[in-house]
Amino acid sequence: MATFYNTKAIRNLALLGHGECGKTSLAEAMLYLSGKIDRRGKIADGNTVCDFDPEEQKRGLSISATLAHVEWKDTKINIIDTPGDPDFVGEVGQALRVAGNALIVVDGKSGIEVGTELAYNAAVDAGVPRVFFINKCDDPEYQFAKSFYELHDKFGNTLCPVFIPCQVGKETAMIDLISSKAYTYDKDSGKRSEIEFTDEMKEMVNQYKDAFYEAIAATSDELMEKYFAGEEISREEAAIALHEGIIAGSITPVYCGSATKLWGVIAMMDAVAESFPRFTARKVEKYENGEEVEINVDGDPAIFVYKTVADPFVGQMSFFKVMSGTIKRDMTLKNANGTAEKLAHFYVMNGKTQTEVDQLACGDIGMIAKLSDTKTNDTLSLSGNISYSKIAYPTPYMTKAILPLSAKDESKMSPSISKMLEEDKTLRYENNKETAQILISGMGETHLSVLVARLESRFGVKVVLDDPKIAYRERITKRVDVEGKHKKQTGGSGQYGHVKIRFAPAEDEGLTFTVSVVGGTVPKNFNPAVEKGLQEAMLKGALGYPLVQLAADLYDGSYHAVDSDELSFKLAAQIAYKKCLEEAAPVLLEPVGDLDITVPEALVGTVMGDLNKRRGSVMGMDHTGCRKGFTTVHAIVPKAEIMDYPIALRAMTKGFGTFDFNVTGYEVVPREITAKVAASRKA
Repeated sequence: MATFYNTKAIRNLALLGHGECGKTSLAEAMLYLSGKIDRRGKIADGNTVCDFDPEEQKRGLSISATLAHVEWKDTKINIIDTPGDPDFVGEVGQALRVAGNALIVVDGKSGIEVGTELAYNAAVDAGVPRVFFINKCDDPEYQFAKSFYELHDKFGNTLCPVFIPCQVGKETAMIDLISSKAYTYDKDSGKRSEIEFTDEMKEMVNQYKDAFYEAIAATSDELMEKYFAGEEISREEAAIALHEGIIAGSITPVYCGSATKLWGVIAMMDAVAESFPRFTARKVEKYENGEEVEINVDGDPAIFVYKTVADPFVGQMSFFKVMSGTIKRDMTLKNANGTAEKLAHFYVMNGKTQTEVDQLACGDIGMIAKLSDTKTNDTLSLSGNISYSKIAYPTPYMTKAILPLSAKDESKMSPSISKMLEEDKTLRYENNKETAQILISGMGETHLSVLVARLESRFGVKVVLDDPKIAYRERITKRVDVEGKHKKQTGGSGQYGHVKIRFAPAEDEGLTFTVSVVGGTVPKNFNPAVEKGLQEAMLKGALGYPLVQLAADLYDGSYHAVDSDELSFKLAAQIAYKKCLEEAAPVLLEPVGDLDITVPEALVGTVMGDLNKRRGSVMGMDHTGCRKGFTTVHAIVPKAEIMDYPIALRAMTKGFGTFDFNVTGYEVVPREITAKVAASRKA
């Protein structure tokens, strides 16, 4: 049975950063050095603790936010290893909702990348303290000074160098600026040995001590006075200042090392245990209604479910954080939806390895299997009357039609996708009746391809993706007066129906049907048949798309006392409808909507130029609600022109651009585009 840790001894750490910067390798190093594993796995070999999913092993990248934990210096550190690919940004949001700290890993060779900035911004938005770990400092091309000052210029004066490298002959030593100690590392075991300071080290310390003490001194007036007076700040004062500065966000510590060679990882874990904030450091949590409530370690137990996994063998796995009190085995908590859930078994996790525990303290993170009616973003509490603030997920706009490969796959597809939707809140599923397609939407191509692969590997459902159809419509543009006559004589009773109808464009969406017949030329009991005949005919316009906004006035006709019936008048109405399409100059309509694109100011021109190519109309720009240095461009764009926009905008803006799109109406398609649509429809 795992050791019970109280709230003071728990740290929650989200590993963020650009893809391939070394997050998973750093988690592996922490697990190894703490003794949780006796052999380090490699991403290339597909045997790391955090990348255990078959798709992660196959692709060599993280797809899910994976929970693991280490025990270090009487402290439990919960690690959430997040994906660097922007297609899986929902996983980052989940991790930041329950993590107390964001450790942003930077590739020391590549420097600041798109994912570095996105991770930093996400942590700021979540109100989570930030810490940098510059990785891969064993690379021959690595330059700490370049990396640090690049970060300093980008993210400001809060950056505080704490652990820095120094070349000593052919070896790389690491210097802890707080303790003023230097270490070298065994190339095989990664164990560190303290060494004496050299002149090169003293020179290196002098290079960074101003930035270090300036950041430390900014945490209190007393330290600021000492700094300006040239007095020495003690190790204890520096450690306390670092702790307080991280909590307040006034210090962003910078550590460095090599995850694969284990350099600097011990110092990193020491800092997490000694200086990083515990859950209670933020003092309050928010309810869904915006109300702030004080975190109560000894209060009534309550948990927040931040992630759900649909495992084909274990069943539904609910990952949670204890938000109040202590939860114990066999305790019953209530969901805000009214369901009572018994916590019969819950676990702490290391990748896919589960260790059952009897209790978890406030601030700790665990997993419960097979809850009956609890989903991601749900709160379970003793009273069942509280609901913690939920994770906000981005809207997915990369849409594809999803097609089962066989009848067997078709029968299992919807329930299997439903389970995936519970797990991944950045997926959307829609049965579009207008286009007769089943649509799936995600954050990008990789996201959707992972869904396809998981449907097959987890549930045995084989599907393919195809381009979605646009829900075009048609509308007439002229008033016409036509007649339709259906007459059929085959021996015995015949069929006879005759109508005269005035057609015109209408304001209302569907059919506006009126009757102005005088003299009983068409008996009233046949009027519903005429209306029904027109409604059925409107499902297909001149090009085969639904016709909308049609006014039809039945003003005359004739009937036969014996041969006329409802079917005859229904068919007569449809004959009149066909003549209407020939004479009333129908046009093709396409869905258009409001497109709001938020991009760095320097890229506004590029985006606007691209919008012109997409038949977009720019309506204005503003900075309201934008991050500093960003602008939102407001435009109206046809839906057909932005089906690939998640990919295109990411390429244009290097991943910094975001957008929202909402269909607001329909507009006439230009003639040349109509011809292409007609040719495609015919083919």
